[in-house]
Amino acid sequence: MYTLVWSAGFTRSAEKFIKHHPVLKNKFVSVLRDLENNPFQPRLKYHQLGGNLKDIQAVSITYSYRITLTIIVTDREIILLDVGSHDEVYR
Repeated sequence: MYTLVWSAGFTRSAEKFIKHHPVLKNKFVSVLRDLENNPFQPRLKYHQLGGNLKDIQAVSITYSYRITLTIIVTDREIILLDVGSHDEVYR
């Protein structure tokens, strides 16, 4: 099991995301639970980013929305960085 670490920026993004997309709240919570259990599950569509974001990974909430994160495997921690639309989190 992994530990989720909520950065201050992620907390703000998550509150804003849920406020603007209340219909996705259950899906968002489900993705967070799945991350805790195993971030490499195929349904999360875990992937490494490139370019300026090469040290960051992402998982999908839906086709349009993502969570960016960093996984520290040795400590089994997942540092949550941002949540939002594809364009918002990959800026």
